[in-house]
Amino acid sequence: MSKMRNRWLALGLAVLMALPTNSTVAFAGQQAEVVAVGPGGMVDGKEVKMEVAVGDQVIYSKYAGTEVKLDGEEYIIVKQDDILAICE
Repeated sequence: MSKMRNRWLALGLAVLMALPTNSTVAFAGQQAEVVAVGPGGMVDGKEVKMEVAVGDQVIYSKYAGTEVKLDGEEYIIVKQDDILAICE
């Protein structure tokens, strides 16, 4: 995973999340674990810091992101703005 994480960190404001394979959580279709986070960046001249961290369980917007399958695992790439909540 570390090789893949290093590749994704260049995405700036994007977050890579592993989709659950089997979950009984009510929001399972919109919940995932963060596995890589971009470093943030500048938007409209303002610095944007990443508010999520690797390992966070998050709920994201229903139609957000792009789903990808790598090495048999399913992931979704979303913008930080599409993350609705960090679960505790």
